[in-house]
Amino acid sequence: MKAFCVTSFESPPDFMEIERPAPDKNEVLLRIGACGLNFADLLMLEGKYQETPTPPFVPGLEVAGTVVAVGENVDPALEGKRVAVFGGSGGLAEYGAFPADRCIPLPDQMTMAEAAGFQVAYGTSHVALDHKAKLQLGETLLVLGAAGGVGLTAVEIGKRMGATVIACARGANKLAVAKAAGADHVIDSETEDLRGELKALGGVDVIYDAVGGELCETAFRACKPEARILIIGFASGRPPVIKPNHLLVKNVSMLGLYWGGYLKFRPQVLTDSMAQLFDWYKDGGLKPPIGHILPFDETPEALDMLKTRRSTGKVVIQLP
Repeated sequence: MKAFCVTSFESPPDFMEIERPAPDKNEVLLRIGACGLNFADLLMLEGKYQETPTPPFVPGLEVAGTVVAVGENVDPALEGKRVAVFGGSGGLAEYGAFPADRCIPLPDQMTMAEAAGFQVAYGTSHVALDHKAKLQLGETLLVLGAAGGVGLTAVEIGKRMGATVIACARGANKLAVAKAAGADHVIDSETEDLRGELKALGGVDVIYDAVGGELCETAFRACKPEARILIIGFASGRPPVIKPNHLLVKNVSMLGLYWGGYLKFRPQVLTDSMAQLFDWYKDGGLKPPIGHILPFDETPEALDMLKTRRSTGKVVIQLP
């Protein structure tokens, strides 16, 4: 089968012909229809992700596809079913073997592309805002990197939870995308007075930060007492640096979130979250923000779109 492989962290990944896997005990074999790309994939290509496999390996954290075979201890009724899976790796290939207990059956109306880009983006935002920050009706949520794959889901979920949402992104086009997702206010991230604009809107109760760096550091200065800062990722290239004594004075909490980590120590958090999210989808309450669908052969270009922050919404690879 054809796969996009990392053979070394010192050389760029490339397409290769490798042996098709067979499902092991408690696994399914999936014919992959689509693979959602994430910032974590970029870190994995450089060996910087917290759960990077040892080369050679196939990147791609989340996929959707059709079950074509099952391993021992797996219900044969799964064969032929369309499912989404968070596998942690292995998604950028024509086939992949994944744990059966991570398979989520897809609603009939959900496309492969929507499903492939659903779990990490929506799951991250829902667990962050609901489980971690406990966002309340009427609070003000600031989303940094609001036009990105996870950022747009944070805007959408924040509005559904009853918050006033301020979207911060770079440029008029990205701000328009965030506004269309439901943001009440939009602010260009290149503004000279982010703190002033946030203060003029009444300050912030929760910051959803997928960017890091100076942007988060500035936004922190507009936090209300007992605000919560959700550390989601560092698209700017560096984490924010905020002095602990400043957190203390303002009674502000910083909360880190690694969505995939819950699979190891508290998987029920993710199970409950996904159940809620798929119910919202079935009711028409969520509209997956797929910004770009590229063919498998254009995987390098798709990854570069993420790296250079040229994308809006989720970037998805469509397989043949």
